[in-house]
Amino acid sequence: MASLASPFRFTLSVKSKSSSSFPFSSSGIGFRAPSRIGFNSMSQPAGTESGPSQDDESVKVEKDNSDVLVQYVVLRRDLIDTWPLGSVVTQGCHAAVSAIWSHKDDPHTLQYCSPQNIDSMHKVTLEVKGEPQILNLSEKLTAGGITHKLWVEQPENIPTCLATKPYPKSIVSSFFKKLKLCK
Repeated sequence: MASLASPFRFTLSVKSKSSSSFPFSSSGIGFRAPSRIGFNSMSQPAGTESGPSQDDESVKVEKDNSDVLVQYVVLRRDLIDTWPLGSVVTQGCHAAVSAIWSHKDDPHTLQYCSPQNIDSMHKVTLEVKGEPQILNLSEKLTAGGITHKLWVEQPENIPTCLATKPYPKSIVSSFFKKLKLCK
């Protein structure tokens, strides 16, 4: 299998019976020749080398004008300053996964996690000062009908972060406009 740094992709394929001396030939498994992958995406084949076409430009403009789906993750600044960074990041991951899994049948979540969008998810990670602020934000989101997961670390019972389910940005951005980006 090619490493992540390799610009080539090896594709596993099932072959019909062959008299090849390849070790897997009797099982019907073989490898196709590698194909070149562009450096813009690890999972998508490279486009034309001559640059974007007129159609590519119109698609890009259309995507820019559409209402992008976004998931907001909000962490507590006081925990970022006092806990190991990995622990705080893990709390955010827990909240994000829980928010998506809890709403896995929601149309926005299905679109956000679809094969076409899986490599271009949009998340915004913000911060609040501490526990009172994250609880207040959770109450405002609930009152505004914004579905989210307030992650409470157990057994300590500490609210550490929250994450929304995926929403069109135009619907949820107003709830987060006064918060700072997490740095």
